[in-house]
Amino acid sequence: MNNTGLKNKRLFLFDIDGTIAVGDTLLPGACELLSYIEKIGGRAYFITNNSTKSSADYVERFRDVFKLETTEEQFITAGFVTRKFLLENYDGKKIYVLGTKSFIEDLKKHGLNITEKCEADIACAVAAYDSELTYEKLSVASKILLTLDVPFYGTNPDLRCPAPFGFIPDCGSICDMLTSTTDKKPEYLGKPNPEMVKICEELSGFSPKETLVVGDRLYTDIAVGINAGVSTCVLYTGEATPKDVASTEYKPEFEFENVEALYRAVSG
Repeated sequence: MNNTGLKNKRLFLFDIDGTIAVGDTLLPGACELLSYIEKIGGRAYFITNNSTKSSADYVERFRDVFKLETTEEQFITAGFVTRKFLLENYDGKKIYVLGTKSFIEDLKKHGLNITEKCEADIACAVAAYDSELTYEKLSVASKILLTLDVPFYGTNPDLRCPAPFGFIPDCGSICDMLTSTTDKKPEYLGKPNPEMVKICEELSGFSPKETLVVGDRLYTDIAVGINAGVSTCVLYTGEATPKDVASTEYKPEFEFENVEALYRAVSG
């Protein structure tokens, strides 16, 4: 594979879980790559489909767990994109949300009218990755989708989330349960929706030609880069395998065993 195109990249958009970290472990080469990007006058952003944490939560996690200093601007989450979408399209209207307490409180803090009950005046339903999921929540969401004619949105289509022992169910799996029950399919707002990439380009001022999306999942990370018209790189430290890449419709431009190998290719 010809890696010369990497030399022109200045805006690096990293997935987090399974790409530069697994659980509370920062993967080898991540610190060096982030330092190199800063050295060449580039910019690193972290685009994640995890909606359970706010940008402030991630700044704290990177500082306390990874010993890395970051800013809130660098984290563009599925929760952030969802909140932005809801403020632009449903401000002042009642919104049902299936999600964690912290995600719901964040939406409320920004002025959105959120309910966790089935009410007649609901304007739309939203499902997020929910580590506090209960059968009662699934029942309420099913009732809304079956009895009210409202749009259905999901924060992200990821079926599973990396964990130290393998994987746990993610938002896509929760939405699949609701779809199987109600026949209603959600519109997903996080990756592979290209909005995350566009936001990072606007914030940084870098062009699509200077942008590289780096991730471990083909149907979200690589797909979002393709949808946004930028270069993509898959790392084999999470979900995707070389066998998956050989058969996927989402072909990455670059592929490496891990972030350390990417760093060597970029800086060498």
